[in-house]
Parts: sequence; C-alpha cells; structure tokens
Amino acid sequence: NMAESELNVDSIISRLLEVRGCRPGKIVQMSEAEVRGLCIKSREIFLSQPILLELEAPLKICGDIHGQYTDLLRLFEYGGFPPEANYLFLGDYVDRGKQSLETICLLLAYKIKYPENFFLLRGNHECASINRIYGFYDECKRRFNIKLWKTFTDCFNCLPIAAIIDEKIFCCHGGLSPDLQSMEQIRRIMRPTDVPDTGLLCDLLWSDPDKDVQGWGENDRGVSFTFGADVVSKFLNRHDLDLILSWQLMTPPSNCKHIPHLLPVLT
Repeated sequence: NMAESELNVDSIISRLLEVRGCRPGKIVQMSEAEVRGLCIKSREIFLSQPILLELEAPLKICGDIHGQYTDLLRLFEYGGFPPEANYLFLGDYVDRGKQSLETICLLLAYKIKYPENFFLLRGNHECASINRIYGFYDECKRRFNIKLWKTFTDCFNCLPIAAIIDEKIFCCHGGLSPDLQSMEQIRRIMRPTDVPDTGLLCDLLWSDPDKDVQGWGENDRGVSFTFGADVVSKFLNRHDLDLILSWQLMTPPSNCKHIPHLLPVLT
C-alpha cells in the first residue's frame, strides 16, 4: 500500500504527457499503487472542498471527454496545460472511449497538483451502475483488476456536483431539477453518495434542456426530466444568475470543432 508521501504526482503527469505526438491510443505505464494513490488523494481534496463550488473567472470550461485521451491532450494544447489556465470540467471522463484510465488519471493528477485551479464536476458516467456497462469497468478489469474499479467508485462518489462562477453562472453536467428551490439543497447533499434513480442529485446529472417543451417534460432516456426555456428563465431570475452551462448547452466554437466542447474563456 503506497504511503501518500510516496505518491509522485509529477512523475505520473510527465509519463501521461510523454505520449503527446505519439500514435493515438498509446498506453501509459502506471502501477496499480499509483492509480490507487491518485484516487485516494484526490478524494480527500474533493471532500475538503464544497459540493457546490464557488469559482472565479477567468476559467476554461470543458464538456465530455469520455475516455478520448488524445482529445484531452489536444484540449490542453489548445487551452494551455495547467497551471497556465484554470479549468472546470463538467463530467463524463470515462466510458465509450478507449483510454478512460489515462484520461481520468491525468485529470485526478492535475486536481492533486493544482487543487485551487483545476476543478472536476461529476457526470452521469461517474457512477458505478453506468460505467459498469459502458466500458470503464472492462478497461479497469483488463488493465488492472475489479478492486481498482471499486476504488474509482469511492472517488467518484465524492466529486462535487455543481459550480457557480462569479455568482452569475450555474454549471452542472445535466440540467435543472423540479426539486431545486434553493442552492442550500445542493450544499446539504452528503458525500460519499451514489447517484440515486430520482431526485435532485439525479436531475443535476441527467436532466436535458428541450426547446420544444414548456415547463417539465418526460425524458426519452427514461430517467429524470426535460425542461423548457421558461424553466431556465425562472431559475435564473430566482437565483439572480445570468447563465446556465451544462454539457448539452455547449457547442464548440466553429474554430475548434476538433476540440470536444471547449468553451474558450469566461472572463
């Protein structure tokens, strides 16, 4: 069991960055103890910071990476490698892509190295019942073991859920919730927690905006709700906010189509 003092984050980051310019998909060698160390140390930091983050611009905001490690490296090449820029990621680090392990390990390593400049929210794939099915479990099992996947689950269960930037911009992975009346409700969610099937935490990670809906609607995904523009404007007015950002409400600017959802800069 690696003592925390022995976790060499710089060495892990430099190995993870060494594959820049190599063929996409090149595996980065990390020991099980190192990966476990990243999970344990970052989990402590997540729990020491609020579940509803209060952040300041300038900040780069990034949408789903889904194990596309080459895209993540490209995103940092475009936006600046930490600590050149401050970042907020909106979740969905794992599943679907081929390199969930490299992706999540680089993100957790940066969180440990720059805890006040680098922020990660929870997405609906940072949940055991989802990433058990969509690829992350299989990748952990193939490259390490199931025990390590469980260590990731313990870490994901402590991720923050939402962020407010400059008291004006509300950010979460999914969208709004009919249960959300006050920000205090988010602050009261106790961690570690799994993502429940219904309710506030579920909605913040799963609900979808729908321009054709008034109020709240049924969600085709069979979980949570859809919500219309009227819900958004009521929410913004009630909480004196200017904007809601979630991964579905982000489209990349035309000059960086190859970058997965990088919202250039909020100043």
